[in-house]
Amino acid sequence: MPATHPIIILLIVVGATALIALVAFIIYRVLRPRLKEEKPSEEEILQDEMNRVLEDVDDPETAKQISDYKEDE
Repeated sequence: MPATHPIIILLIVVGATALIALVAFIIYRVLRPRLKEEKPSEEEILQDEMNRVLEDVDDPETAKQISDYKEDE
């Protein structure tokens, strides 16, 4: 029985590695568009944060005081 040459074994290992890398690359390219999310603009982020932090004023007297304060500035 002839001995297997180490070069043949090396070529098989390199070929299998290349095949795995090619399949991984194709899967990455197919899934990549789905992984990208549309990121909100900085204005949208700021507006969402302001809406989250600030509260509406229900008391009419307080609303008038705030309005008067803004006019003085």
